Amino acid sequence: MKIRRYGFLVLLVGAALVTASCGDRGSPTSPPPASLVGSLVQSTGLLTCAPLSYDSVTQTVGPAGGTIVVGPHVLTIPAGALADTVTITAVAPADTVRRVQFRPEGLTFATPASLRMSYAGCNLLGTLLPKQIAYTDDALNILEYLLSVDNLWTQTVTGQLHHFSSYAVAW
Repeated sequence: MKIRRYGFLVLLVGAALVTASCGDRGSPTSPPPASLVGSLVQSTGLLTCAPLSYDSVTQTVGPAGGTIVVGPHVLTIPAGALADTVTITAVAPADTVRRVQFRPEGLTFATPASLRMSYAGCNLLGTLLPKQIAYTDDALNILEYLLSVDNLWTQTVTGQLHHFSSYAVAW
């Protein structure tokens, strides 16, 4: 009986992947095409995960750049991205969505910063479909998808940030 259920799930996910791979993908910031699995499992596009412990880090970063680790997520700011020294706060809330909030809100970079987010401990959909980082509002509505690289082996997705706000792992 279990084999039939898993077989059906594999078939369903396979059909969704084929459906998602067909047609126009749009621009890198446009939402991914709707898929059968996505519409059945979750309508927001954000991964559902086991909650992590709350973490908050405040660190000063200047023109030389720096790295900020908050929970399982890593922000790397390259040298020259900031003209002045800035006190940055990163918060990874205890939530079923892998997300991180950066302050001061709206801080922009001369060259993009790199955000690597973990999706370890997320649902099956998170391991099968390509992930990307989404820029979200406080209500977790997706405002934009960042150009992202998904690494299935490390269960991380990396995207380029041009400004500070709230970000989450999406499929």
